[in-house]
Amino acid sequence: MKSFERLIKALRRLPGVGPRQAERFCTYFLRAPQSQAEEFIAALRELKENVRMCSRCFSYCEDELCPVCADQSRDAGLLCVVEETQDIEAIEKTKIFSGYYHVLHGALSPIDSRGVDSLRIRELVERVKSSPEIREIIIATDPDTEGEATALYLSRLLGPLVPSISRIAYGVPLGGDLDYTDEMTLGYAIKGRTKL
Repeated sequence: MKSFERLIKALRRLPGVGPRQAERFCTYFLRAPQSQAEEFIAALRELKENVRMCSRCFSYCEDELCPVCADQSRDAGLLCVVEETQDIEAIEKTKIFSGYYHVLHGALSPIDSRGVDSLRIRELVERVKSSPEIREIIIATDPDTEGEATALYLSRLLGPLVPSISRIAYGVPLGGDLDYTDEMTLGYAIKGRTKL
């Protein structure tokens, strides 16, 4: 069936969806009442029509500014740079960070043809230059090769523009055992140690 195969192919483009899961989704839509399939289609269409990027931080929102950027009670001196919008949600759940964000929409990866021009780095530099109140930039890119390369690039690029640039700490998880921790993670934990 061409229609079935076309939907499987489309669903497999979604992150984390393999061939078996895509097939299960297709079967679900075939068995579901017409109203449920139409509701799914309408929700997807509404998402594409109404959601856009925040004009300040490039997170996703339905208004000109996302809820974080619209909140004037936040600390304008702190700017946290993240790779993806979902990283904001993760940090916000901690209820510790009170500043603003900037979403790069990826990390530098020459292998994947993601260079400086394919990320929101130019906009970040413009934002920092036009915001003298920023006293610290916290780089919260992923602790992988691409995230580390991006953090290093940003620290060199933004260093002359702000008083302080920091990198999120990473290492041994709370409740974890040292003997089960890989050597790279443990090495970063030792380098990022703090005084007691």
